[in-house]
Amino acid sequence: MKKILVVIFTAVFVMSSVSALFALDPSKVGVVDLFRALNESETGQKAKTDLEGLIKSKQSMLEEKGKKIESLRADLEKQAAILSPEAKKAKEEELERLIRDYQRMVSDAQAEIKKREGELTEEILKELRLTINSVAQEGGFILILEKAEGLILYSDKSIDITERVIKKYDESKKLKK
Repeated sequence: MKKILVVIFTAVFVMSSVSALFALDPSKVGVVDLFRALNESETGQKAKTDLEGLIKSKQSMLEEKGKKIESLRADLEKQAAILSPEAKKAKEEELERLIRDYQRMVSDAQAEIKKREGELTEEILKELRLTINSVAQEGGFILILEKAEGLILYSDKSIDITERVIKKYDESKKLKK
């Protein structure tokens, strides 16, 4: 009996929600592509540039370490026949240590880049959401949806307010400076 009531209640709720959506004034519904706003805003582009600089610096450091490993590996291969077993073992251990250090550096660099990207993205998205609220209130919107891939299969371009959000966000950042 309780299951039937739950099913009936759920069906009524879903139908009322769907009918409420159909009753919305389409001019008061907007769609924002947050990914696009993040990447096309001036702050987002600056963050992307900063992140690319960090990535390049980490890559150059890792390439240098990789060259050192390859050099040691080549030396070991050339000298393998003439080295004493003890010297050969010492060079192999040094090579293994350098490889472990390299792998640790790669892991640390990836973690640092991911952390920095998260920090930058989180701050910008928080500010973009405030801007979206402001644009929605100014424009009298009753519903703003995020145009995320797979969630909204189609929306008319006339309700896309992404450009307006980017413009207002960039203006607000200039005013703060």
